[in-house]
Amino acid sequence: MAYSLPPPPPPPPSLPLHNHFTRRSLLLLSTTTTTTTTLSLPSTPPPTPTVTDRVFMDFSLCPNNFLPDRANTLSPICSDSTLLGRVVLGLFGNLVPLTVSNFKSVCLGSNATSSSYKNTLVHKVFPGQYLLAGRQGRPDKGEVRPPRDLPRNTETVDAKAFALTHSRPGVVSLSLSENDDDDDVKLDPEYRNVEFLITTGPGPCPQLDSKNIVFGTVLEGLDVITAIASIPTYQPSERIRQFNDLAEFFGDGRAQNARNIWNRPLTTVYISDCGELKVTKPSLTPSLP
Repeated sequence: MAYSLPPPPPPPPSLPLHNHFTRRSLLLLSTTTTTTTTLSLPSTPPPTPTVTDRVFMDFSLCPNNFLPDRANTLSPICSDSTLLGRVVLGLFGNLVPLTVSNFKSVCLGSNATSSSYKNTLVHKVFPGQYLLAGRQGRPDKGEVRPPRDLPRNTETVDAKAFALTHSRPGVVSLSLSENDDDDDVKLDPEYRNVEFLITTGPGPCPQLDSKNIVFGTVLEGLDVITAIASIPTYQPSERIRQFNDLAEFFGDGRAQNARNIWNRPLTTVYISDCGELKVTKPSLTPSLP
């Protein structure tokens, strides 16, 4: 007599795979993600700047960009210059007091010892972005020699000093990432960075944020900054840029020397005068352009 075997027991229910999502699990995942995003900590608002000091800078033009060596550094860059206009800068001494103090010291420095911004060049203009001034070096070449007693700026290593952004035209900042002082100047133990930049617009310059210390803004004379920004500059051809990149790759020091003339104004622009404007009562918020 034949007997039939009983059917095998059903297999145990299989566990869901790790990457298997049901409609319910996707809904729960979406809810969890939304809740996590909602509970994220708010970002810290930027500090409020206060204009504690005002300085002026007069900018002038020479008829060409040929600058012979000047034996007398007290004399103007050129004898037949044309005044472009005056720019008034408001400085944020409540946020970066040391940077502001050093900048004022060079504005008020002695022209007799060439420790002032007076008679120094605007040596670079990047169209639609910013201008550079205050390059250190030889006074007879229109470069700055800072005062010997200028304090070391410890704010350059303080994260709080980099809180403000280059969000509009007329922002003034200490040039750190864009600084083009010669390497032998920077290696001096007494080196103090006094190079600064002013954004020219028309838009913001986010590539400068968190790399340079914003310490002021243009209160008056933004049209003068715009006029400087419109001056044609030397722009190398693409072939020259490629040769320069190749020379730098092989360690040729002449590559950096060649780049020093890139973006240089084809008409000489310089700071013909500078000084302080006394503030009787600091403004609570700067009159931004």
